[in-house]
Amino acid sequence: MAAVSAFRGIRLPIIQQSQLPVSVSIPGIPTRKLKYRPNGLTLYARYSQSQDIFTSRLQDSIEKLPKLMEDIVQTSINTGPRGALRLAQGIQAVIGVGSEWLADASKTANSSTGLPTDLQLGLVSPLYLRKLFERLGATYIKLGQFIASAPTLFPPEYVQEFQYCFDRAPAVPFQEIQAILREELGRPIDTVFEYVDPTPIASASVAQVHGARIRGTQEDVVIKVLKPGIEDILVADLNFVYIVARILEFLSPDLSRASLVAIVGDIRESMLEEVDFIKEAANVEAFRTYLEAMGLTRQATAPKVYHQYSSKRVLTMERLYGVPLTDLNSINSLVPSPEASLITALNVWFGSLLACESFHADVHAGNLWLLRDGRIGFLDFGIVGRISPKTWNAMEVFLGSLATEEYESMASSLIDMGATNKDVDVQAFARDLEKIFSSIQDLDTEIIVATARETNTNATAVSANVVVDERQMNALFLDVVRVSESYGLRFPREFALLMKQLLYFDRYTRLLAPNLNMLRDQRISIVSNQRSRNIYQ
Repeated sequence: MAAVSAFRGIRLPIIQQSQLPVSVSIPGIPTRKLKYRPNGLTLYARYSQSQDIFTSRLQDSIEKLPKLMEDIVQTSINTGPRGALRLAQGIQAVIGVGSEWLADASKTANSSTGLPTDLQLGLVSPLYLRKLFERLGATYIKLGQFIASAPTLFPPEYVQEFQYCFDRAPAVPFQEIQAILREELGRPIDTVFEYVDPTPIASASVAQVHGARIRGTQEDVVIKVLKPGIEDILVADLNFVYIVARILEFLSPDLSRASLVAIVGDIRESMLEEVDFIKEAANVEAFRTYLEAMGLTRQATAPKVYHQYSSKRVLTMERLYGVPLTDLNSINSLVPSPEASLITALNVWFGSLLACESFHADVHAGNLWLLRDGRIGFLDFGIVGRISPKTWNAMEVFLGSLATEEYESMASSLIDMGATNKDVDVQAFARDLEKIFSSIQDLDTEIIVATARETNTNATAVSANVVVDERQMNALFLDVVRVSESYGLRFPREFALLMKQLLYFDRYTRLLAPNLNMLRDQRISIVSNQRSRNIYQ
């Protein structure tokens, strides 16, 4: 079409004006049809603003090119030699997963049904991309978990597959942990701790946790230690992801409207916060301040942070003793009413949504305990959320509508919460939501019951636990997101975090208080109050 501009300014005397009828063939863009009838030759010349649009985009790209190159150079400098090492490791991972793909493809090559979709897409399919992420290590495992927890940002097939991207890793040798402790403490370990258990309590992709006791005070603590070299890996990997996003946005301006670099920025910020133990310590302290301000310290707690023995790479905290909220038998031995304990947990968590600087955004059973003294213990503040007043106002209406099954009100609240540039049919949206939420009671909840006989007393102990099907939980939320997106809605990430925590609490309710409706029960306070709003103002 750009070539048509050559006709501009040229006179065609043999063509009469009556032979140049105007017709519109592209919506929104005027087109003129030139017909040369005497020779039976038809000439179609379309002209529009396309030349100007192309020129404008080219000029815009030329203006942005120096900034792109500056970003690439600066990011490469910041990455340093570790970038080359990660590149070599990345190539090795790609070759490994590529070999798996070739082996799987060869098995089905002669099949009459052809290659399955996963094999057709190669290494960018959800299955093989997840395997590649796991081979690439800590950063990409965290990235996979981010994808799994952000169905408002990523396609449902990838969100579902990355549920399998578990954050577990072999333990680092204790000698390496000791070296980090000596460096971060700036003194011999035995001058601070009476002992540090060489066997870790837990080991994840970026950190591992050891039990210890403080010398002198005899206080039991846990020490969370960032694994050696993990910072270099994170910086190299995240810088690479950033450069790729910048180049993609440069090559395809449409991706700018999808905020690709902004999404990568969110991922980067979230992942770096999770491995910065100074920030995690601040999250814990904010939650403890909230509990004190609201007079909730007798109902719930979070570990005390020992700042003098903590740093960016080491976090020393009070050791809490208790059981997960899914351990029914142990809970029954600790408190007379598991339901009352669950209500306490719900009220404390709901209150933190507005009354705390951030809310706990990972309340799975490993992070939410019933302590030996009957209080609720909130553990591990590596993943937190921050909710805007606009989102919370809409969320309140959403939760109230969910409790009363008023689906038009629910649809309106989701429309207020999401970003959209078109009118939404509220009634049709409400009908679709009703179909989704009417099936929530059909989700499977598997309760495992185990018995054991005491050898001394001959008494039988019964233990119950609930199996939370993460895939089912996420499938429900994906349905909400999928339907909402069909109406042009896109939600902030904090909505996904809030919904996932509510689904966790739904599972605890099924085990500890099957007759409790957590959204309708008058003992549970969801609606905000002025006192909550003013705590941090």
